[in-house]
Amino acid sequence: MAEADPAIMDKGSIAAQELRLFIERVERLEEEKKGIADDVKEVFSEMKGRGYDAKVVRKLIAIRKRKAGEFEEELAILETYASALGMQLSLI
Repeated sequence: MAEADPAIMDKGSIAAQELRLFIERVERLEEEKKGIADDVKEVFSEMKGRGYDAKVVRKLIAIRKRKAGEFEEELAILETYASALGMQLSLI
């Protein structure tokens, strides 16, 4: 039976070690992400307890994330479509 080349085995063990380190980093980040998600959930619970509508707040956060002008463009199209259906919107 042929013996394995030590240089190849070293590369394999280095690759395995590197892979393990990548996986461990991802696992740590996932844990941090879970902690942050729990914190956000807690803030929304606090808001809700003070009478704010969480669904509306989430929508406002989504609007604030968008590029300038995107929301205004969407509103204009929404108003156009609503008008075509005989609906009157007073959004802003």
